[in-house]
Amino acid sequence: MARRLKPLPSRRVSRRPTSPAFRSIINPIHGVSAAPDLTTAPTPAQVAIKGLCPRCGAKTLFAGLAAFAPNCPNCGLDFDSFNVGDGPAAFLTLILGAIVVAMAITTELTLHPPLWLHMLIWIPVTAAGVVGSLRAVKGVLIALEYRNAAREGRIKGEDA
Repeated sequence: MARRLKPLPSRRVSRRPTSPAFRSIINPIHGVSAAPDLTTAPTPAQVAIKGLCPRCGAKTLFAGLAAFAPNCPNCGLDFDSFNVGDGPAAFLTLILGAIVVAMAITTELTLHPPLWLHMLIWIPVTAAGVVGSLRAVKGVLIALEYRNAAREGRIKGEDA
């Protein structure tokens, strides 16, 4: 005789608190609610590709090729308070470096070009790849930092 198991009651678990008290907390780093409204915020991919503000979606994130604007003139989000750092450049250099080295080795083993031709091809390819994708990676990191309300780590007992 097979015994029928009763289904467990479903429980919905919210990933972020929705109480009014939580929503009213002001983040001292970014000056925004600790729980950003993700229903109107653009996705990290949209921020990266189009250079959109992670809060309001206006095309105001970048002031130059890969330099952030100081703030969003549309909603006032302070981009200078975000700490993207050198992470994007380091990751791109390592990732693209591995790809370029693999392509250079493949080229060497199949075509046997002289060293000067390798340098003529692979140095500009690496530089263009890093600079070309730096803007997108910086955009993704700032969008994720905004969405997750990331801030600098603190040691317990430190003065704020």
